Amino acid sequence: MRATPLNLSMMLLAVMAAAAAVAQTAAPAPASANIQQPQAIAPATAAAETPAASEAPPVPASIQPLLDFQDSEVKFSLPDLMNVLRDRRHEGWVLAAYPDPKTGQPLIGAGFSLDLPEREHAQTDPLNPHPFVEPSSAELWQAAGLDPALLQQVLSQFDDNLAAWRTTRRYRRRIWTLAPQITDDQAAALLRIAAIQAIENARAYCRNFNQLTGPQQMALTQLVYQMGVNLQEFSQFLSLINGEPAPGPEMFTASENPAGMSLTTASLEDSDHWEAVQASLIHSQWARLYRVRAVAVIAMLDPRYIDDPIGSEQRVAAILHPVRHRHRGRARLRTAVYHRRSGHTVAKRNSRASGKA
Repeated sequence: MRATPLNLSMMLLAVMAAAAAVAQTAAPAPASANIQQPQAIAPATAAAETPAASEAPPVPASIQPLLDFQDSEVKFSLPDLMNVLRDRRHEGWVLAAYPDPKTGQPLIGAGFSLDLPEREHAQTDPLNPHPFVEPSSAELWQAAGLDPALLQQVLSQFDDNLAAWRTTRRYRRRIWTLAPQITDDQAAALLRIAAIQAIENARAYCRNFNQLTGPQQMALTQLVYQMGVNLQEFSQFLSLINGEPAPGPEMFTASENPAGMSLTTASLEDSDHWEAVQASLIHSQWARLYRVRAVAVIAMLDPRYIDDPIGSEQRVAAILHPVRHRHRGRARLRTAVYHRRSGHTVAKRNSRASGKA
């Protein structure tokens, strides 16, 4: 059959209609899939993120200054300070909880306190706007990035050990046999956050902290790290370091001036001023009890320390003498021991004589 023009037109129209029908049924499917996929994923993602955000513990305001600290804020090397503080001649380096020799409270690492509560330490100097930072041990632990559950495990093991060994003296005898409870990196993180706290509180004690030399800043930070809130009792030292006249001898505390020594008021000239600052510590009970540590710290307060550190230490060591033990007590002890032994010997001789008789 021969195709006519009319038949050809009708066939062409049929093919075009079929192609249009196929396009209308196939094209919408991928388009609808592309639109629905983000709508299905977005709610699931939001639902997964919401609980995580709510479970994250908020950062306490008390530790925010510690987290904001930058190493460039001080003129000394923070790692160098950490190396000094972890030295065995100072606090030591123990990776398990151990009791403080004086208070019996649990310590770890380079003397990091494990159970201190948050303390109120008001800034009483109207000329110093910098506040004291005294968070709890748990907050410092959190600021160091350690798991709070680990802190509870460490404290629980400490309590068990203390109950088993009964006294802190027996506990301390076993310090170097304790199994590590934290790693070296975790102990370093605790030491770093504690050193930063000491820097912040050194600023609160000293109005002109930022103007001090690097060694002077490190020395004051070490004093704060070692003494904590007890540094507040060194009123004569704090007055001098802030450029104020030194208080009279009647205002000295027993820890500062146990012998009742009189210290003259120094001028604000560098040499006289810093010699008076050093003298206020040299004549303290702290310096006499911890002479090696004190010589190193007090020498750093000398403005000449940067150029001649050995000479600065030698000048302090020549003045700061070690504690002298009274021999009278030892003589009495030897006498008492002699009498006890003599009495015991006489009793034995009497018993032997009576037996022979």
